[in-house]
Amino acid sequence: MESDYQSLFQVRLANYDDIPAIMNITREAFVKYQQMSGVEKLAALEESYNDVKKDIDTKVVLLALSDGEPVGSVRVEVFPDKTAYLSRFAVKVTSQNNGIGKSIMNLVDKIMVKKGVTQIQLHTGSKITSLIRFYYGRGFYIDSTDKSRGYVRALLIKEYQKKDC
Repeated sequence: MESDYQSLFQVRLANYDDIPAIMNITREAFVKYQQMSGVEKLAALEESYNDVKKDIDTKVVLLALSDGEPVGSVRVEVFPDKTAYLSRFAVKVTSQNNGIGKSIMNLVDKIMVKKGVTQIQLHTGSKITSLIRFYYGRGFYIDSTDKSRGYVRALLIKEYQKKDC
């Protein structure tokens, strides 16, 4: 049967039913991020159900599923000036390095282009080589660094080019 050969992997817009899964994925991934960055306090680890609900209402929130199980998520806020900010990008530790993050980012790119976004930004720990490599591979570059959160964070930017008509 042909349906046996369909992809077991999907990325879609999140809904309220996904909030507990998003919170679990975010918590797990950001505990690892906390260990890797050496930072003591992360806002991502202090989120409430209502914080995630508000993000679903006001941002593009995506959920990745593998074999029907939630394994990754991301949130993107699109601003009136056609820029965007990506946050809470998280993939379950046991599901990392198998293409889920790339698939999530590919859908983010498609949505941003469709919305006419000219550039997307994010912050990540500048000393976490695996994350910096991942984002470089997705077309981001480091614009600047700061220590405002108690560790060296890099501001990464990806620019979207307008397609020639």
